[in-house]
Amino acid sequence: MLLEVRDLHVEFRTRDGVARAVNGVSYSVDEGETLAVLGESGSGKSVTAQAVMGILDTPPGKITGGEILFKGQDLLTFKEEERRKVRGAQMAMIFQDALSSLNPVLSVGAQLGEMFTVHRGMSRKDAKAKAVELMDRVRIPAAASRVGDYPHQFSGGMRQRIMIAMALALEPALIIADEPTTALDVTVQAQVMDLLAELQRELNMGLILITHDLGVVADVADRIAVMYAGTIVESAPVHDIYKAPAHPYTKGLLESIPRLDQKGRELYAIKGLPPNLMNIPSGCAFNPRCPLARDVCRTDVPPLYEVTEAGADGRSACHFWRECLHG
Repeated sequence: MLLEVRDLHVEFRTRDGVARAVNGVSYSVDEGETLAVLGESGSGKSVTAQAVMGILDTPPGKITGGEILFKGQDLLTFKEEERRKVRGAQMAMIFQDALSSLNPVLSVGAQLGEMFTVHRGMSRKDAKAKAVELMDRVRIPAAASRVGDYPHQFSGGMRQRIMIAMALALEPALIIADEPTTALDVTVQAQVMDLLAELQRELNMGLILITHDLGVVADVADRIAVMYAGTIVESAPVHDIYKAPAHPYTKGLLESIPRLDQKGRELYAIKGLPPNLMNIPSGCAFNPRCPLARDVCRTDVPPLYEVTEAGADGRSACHFWRECLHG
């Protein structure tokens, strides 16, 4: 197993109280596999990824429990210098907003080349040649003449390709892509996702794709983990999730996707709002918004039940997963 996250807990301690952002998350990714992590904003997707990468803002963030095993070694036992050697070289992250993630006063060639001068000890000339090679690899036109350009001189789609090139620079075993297509139009979204999938196959990388858009992951993910209020509420192979969701929250997300065959109908929306992480409801955190909620849901936290009916092969944190599956 390439990456295994076990029972991870992360808290943010603020003046107003303790926000429990991640509450016992467990998932795994193997070489060449794509795991999509889905959920509304504030569900803990990005915080989990930041904990894995070792870039969590501390304080106020603090990992209070769990293990992050990368190639069998618990990264939480590493010193910062050891984590830095892993970060970039063996695992890398593609951020949501390329313009704010790239340094505006350095050329893209200098930023790409820095990976090779710092980690590989290359000369600036050789690093620049590598930067051009990377820009070609992610299909940026006229890479040799544009390597000296600055981030603002590129379109949103091209900046995202530069971020992908930066993540791929040292050919890491794992890439975490945090909402990589959010700021892009639909056509460019598809191009970026196709590029990521192609490079992943070429390098046999593990890929964690963080998104709130179920439509983006249908063709690229192998498995899906759905998060709500800092926990995973359902995990299953991608086709099982789309065919037969076993959690009311997943079902609500799927029904919220606009469909061509339902033109003219009112778009479904999940009622209510995600909970305040300083005051998560007792029992199942989704119970105030759930159409299946009963008394047990308000008192007992549901475990991740094995879902084995109707040809499904996953897990669901719902006391009434059978009803959801067949409903």
